[in-house]
Amino acid sequence: MFSFRLTERRTLLVVVDLILVELTTVLAFWIMAARAQWIFDWHYLSDNTVWFVALPALWFISALFNDFYNPQKITDLQNALTALIRSVGLVMIVYLVVYFFFATPGALPRGVVGYQGVASSILIGLWRLGYVMAIQRPHFARKIIIVGAGWAGETIAQAIQEHASVHYRILGFIDDDPAKVGQTICDLPVLGASSDLIHLAQDQNVPEVILAISHETNPILFRALLDCKERGIQVTLMAELFEQLTGRIPIEHIGDYWNVALPLDLAEASGFYPVAKRIFDIVSASIGLILYAILFPFIVLAILIDSRGAIIYTQERIGKSGKPFKLLKLRTMVTDAEADGQALRAQERDPRITRVGRWLRKTRLDEMPQLLNVLKGEMSAVGPRPERPEHLAELDRVIPFHRLRNSVKPGMAGWAVVNHGYVESVEDAKIRLQYDLYYIKHQSLWLDWMILIKTMGHMLALRGR
Repeated sequence: MFSFRLTERRTLLVVVDLILVELTTVLAFWIMAARAQWIFDWHYLSDNTVWFVALPALWFISALFNDFYNPQKITDLQNALTALIRSVGLVMIVYLVVYFFFATPGALPRGVVGYQGVASSILIGLWRLGYVMAIQRPHFARKIIIVGAGWAGETIAQAIQEHASVHYRILGFIDDDPAKVGQTICDLPVLGASSDLIHLAQDQNVPEVILAISHETNPILFRALLDCKERGIQVTLMAELFEQLTGRIPIEHIGDYWNVALPLDLAEASGFYPVAKRIFDIVSASIGLILYAILFPFIVLAILIDSRGAIIYTQERIGKSGKPFKLLKLRTMVTDAEADGQALRAQERDPRITRVGRWLRKTRLDEMPQLLNVLKGEMSAVGPRPERPEHLAELDRVIPFHRLRNSVKPGMAGWAVVNHGYVESVEDAKIRLQYDLYYIKHQSLWLDWMILIKTMGHMLALRGR
């Protein structure tokens, strides 16, 4: 931990957590054997091998769902313990649902998850307590120097201070502008110019420098960076660290390094991912429509009683490659909500939303008809939320790289929605785009699953609007 990178610290937490889950699973089976007076040996454990795969996998998914490896939360003991309790609780709830509703009687042991849950809560809680106490000591922070005291440098400094202040200790900036040397920016000193970088890094035993410039490197800086690499000092681009800390791509600060930060090798262009995702879309949409059909008559009745007008309405949206399609949605606003023909975004506490419509939006049940759009191939279960043509034309004009949202199918659930919410302004749209580009760059079936799990959590917590 003394000079571990943020990704390495997360890996350490995951590995130790999973080891403790395995150990507590062994302990749970020992308790069961002792209570039932069974022989606890290798044959007994080998007969229950599936539990040593299923429980750690379920634990890991639950931990991710509860942000147990979020860099902001893992350094705060209260947040970490809260996430731990939620993670263990979710594992136990899933097990109880399977035990009582899906498993045949006697097929699953009754106490294993309870014993394991209590034991893992204690052991992982003690481990995380020790980790938090250690990580908060100043000498455990990874020392870094930021190269560039301009807009990009300030942005990454603020991101570190907001998201990972315990993990990193910023010594200051390096900048070739003589007017900045000796000044203070973001409460951090400008230590010198490019020619001073290697001496400062060696004198302060700095393992990493952050390159936060949006223009081409000059010869002096280039040689200084080569000197750093030669001496084993890691050089990290500002955009890469910003992605790790925020889950966003800093579109306004990448400059000449756009090829590193933006998605060039799309998963959509590969052979496996599009086929697997399409199969997943068809299966999940079919199951979703069957379940939705049970609720649909009651929802229709509530809408009709609450207000006059159509039940389902269509709205033109822009899909992949800029192709328009008709998005399906339950009506949640009064009739003629856009009587003047002007496209308006829904606002918080929007007076046009009906009483039933407000409830439908909170649970996101109003968007379930879009499962038909998914079956038709116009949308996917996961992707950037589709935009209206009028809004898209405006945002493409004022936000750099905004058109890249159309390089993949729009989705019902999205990385931007679960992390940022809804768009009410151009500034919101910029932040949403940063999340969308992160998704496009890193899209995978695993990320799709995580987004869907978080979306279900938002639905249960009534976070829609």
